[in-house]
Amino acid sequence: MPDTNLCLEALSALSGCNVESTSGPSQLTPQDFVNIVALKEFYKQEGFKELEYPSLGTLSLQEVDDVDLYSSPLALTEGPGPEESLRTTVKINPQDFFHPQYDYDFTNVQDGNKTFLRGNEAYVRPCGWNRAALRVVQKYDDGDSWLGTGKDAWPVSYHGQNMDGSHGIILTHGGSPNDEPRFLDAAAASLTTRETKGRGVYSTPDVKMAEKYCKRFKSKVDGKTYKVILQNRIKPEKRTKCQREDMWLVYVPEGRNDVQTRVIVQESIRPYGLLLKQV
Repeated sequence: MPDTNLCLEALSALSGCNVESTSGPSQLTPQDFVNIVALKEFYKQEGFKELEYPSLGTLSLQEVDDVDLYSSPLALTEGPGPEESLRTTVKINPQDFFHPQYDYDFTNVQDGNKTFLRGNEAYVRPCGWNRAALRVVQKYDDGDSWLGTGKDAWPVSYHGQNMDGSHGIILTHGGSPNDEPRFLDAAAASLTTRETKGRGVYSTPDVKMAEKYCKRFKSKVDGKTYKVILQNRIKPEKRTKCQREDMWLVYVPEGRNDVQTRVIVQESIRPYGLLLKQV
């Protein structure tokens, strides 16, 4: 697996928290991390400045300069600076958070014309990336079939952050509020507003698309700059295919409170890999 401290830095970059190692129980699970990443992006789209998350309290949605923050050892080892005041410290135990048995280094893999399927959807493997597997086996009440390759498997999606309805994915209105979202042509992107874009959490089946919007950070471990993406499975019934083939939406209807919104995300997207690529 990639260096453990490098993985902690990657989780810090994704979540906006200070993620540190502990020998005790983890404060957050892998599911919590995808929840936080997705919800922070969603609530930023909605115009909020903060996210309340159980066991962590208030998380700021304010952007900080990721590269500057992670390039300076003082930012993480000395007293808190202005950026640090925005960050919550999270303790995780690498032993119960990561699952090295399922790590896979795709750095030098080239699939060419090979095709793969997960949940009857094309699976574009993350060639060029190094995957640290997350410990999610036997962690869900409905078993592990979602994580397999059979008929009950969920399709693979990637979350690169900064993906929302402004990318030419326009939600049309009309009919009952319970109607499934419908989308106009991507050419209408210039008309996107808070009221017309698809309301919810976006991800993509295309790792190259996720890479365009992914987080970057400069590591204290080796001084190199990395990109980081979450590799997930997405529940087919909860996923809406958008006008653009390379974007999927988990729709959050209007009027849902914070708890209901978190439940929608938790029931729809499950993480299983932390992907790293050196820039």
